[in-house]
Amino acid sequence: QVQLQESGPGLVKPSQTLSLTCTVAGGSITTNSYYWSWIRQPPGKGLEWMGAIANGDRTYYSPSQRGRTSISRDTSKNQFTLQLSSVTPEDTAVYYCADDLGHWGQGTRVTVSE
Repeated sequence: QVQLQESGPGLVKPSQTLSLTCTVAGGSITTNSYYWSWIRQPPGKGLEWMGAIANGDRTYYSPSQRGRTSISRDTSKNQFTLQLSSVTPEDTAVYYCADDLGHWGQGTRVTVSE
């Protein structure tokens, strides 16, 4: 069974770049799914899709995040990564990675604060 696990810092200072990694187990990032996505949920708000990377390394970003968001993948490690630049406290959220077959990670909480 495919399992996804997010990892990264729990606390980031404003203006820094947030980097999160999603490790895929029980399947291949190149064959098990076509789209690999990052989604977040700020406190008290709904889920927000941030972007995805597809086979062939094509990337897709939410218009609200384009310019600050970068998604890449490392097929040798079966991982894909989110980078969000110039973070502000409004980027505080639980960040999830997911595939397009309904598999989600458990989420990782990120707080942007001094």
